[in-house]
Amino acid sequence: MGRAGAVGGAVAVAALLTQACAAGPVPSSETVPAPSSPSTTEDQGVTAGEPDAATGRERRTKPTRDPLADAVEGLATGLDEPVLGADISWPQCPRGMGIPERPTQGSPPPADEARYVILGLTNGPSFYPNPCLADQVADVRARGRMAAAYAVASYPEPARLARHGDDGPYDGGDRLGALANTGYAQAEFNLETMNEAGLLSPIVWIDVEPVPDFEWSADREANAAVLGGLARGYRDAGYAIGVYSTPYLWEQVVGDLELGVPEWRAAGHTSGTAALATCAPGEDIQGGEAVLGQWVERNRDMNLTCPGVSLALERWFHQY
Repeated sequence: MGRAGAVGGAVAVAALLTQACAAGPVPSSETVPAPSSPSTTEDQGVTAGEPDAATGRERRTKPTRDPLADAVEGLATGLDEPVLGADISWPQCPRGMGIPERPTQGSPPPADEARYVILGLTNGPSFYPNPCLADQVADVRARGRMAAAYAVASYPEPARLARHGDDGPYDGGDRLGALANTGYAQAEFNLETMNEAGLLSPIVWIDVEPVPDFEWSADREANAAVLGGLARGYRDAGYAIGVYSTPYLWEQVVGDLELGVPEWRAAGHTSGTAALATCAPGEDIQGGEAVLGQWVERNRDMNLTCPGVSLALERWFHQY
């Protein structure tokens, strides 16, 4: 691929992100993930009024009702009803798998009523694949569910930066260009993982949040360069992209950066009603349209489609 030229400072990051988002298919027009990441939260006791460290939102007392009752009761709005789904990744793999920093947990699978499942490609940080993705895809296929993909974005380890910094569409001789090239390589690695597992998806959701043991840098401009290269890698491969995060988590990693891509919004340990509330105007993360709201209940990551999305699910999910 041709080099994009020298990259430097805020102007350079803006150019990287413009390249990342300027081309490629989008599930609708470009006006279109709490958890430490989708599928990584554990079911712990929750007390009313305690702030959620990940989202900054108020955590609520863990309900005793069936979570599916809360998910669907009183939420229907005619034909455009919220559609219940789930997201899973390495925590749902059988115990004894995964990297030392992210041992698998044997967490509960999606509820039977889930119509779609968003599958994580990574075992936490980038360049480490979900160790049981192929089995999870096979289960989704056997149940005839809809599917999509997400992957955690992370700051490159020194060895990764040395290996991939000069290999990509950006000028690796520049610090931000090398970081963007490594982000681009993250996308290529994740798509290879996805293809090997037989997972089909019209979109890849980019999970942006702090990653324990693989922390983002304190330089948000540098973090944004990684994200710009990652986004471009998916788009160059023909995939639409979206963002999973919260306003609080997003700001911690990349500040006030705006991509304007679709959003999957996390509400933390709350309820289906609270998850739907994140779909409202003014709840945006980076200037994009709300597609999904996620909440955590009984050690499951549960999701509901935002208004309008249920009328065109094929734009966001592959039907097996």
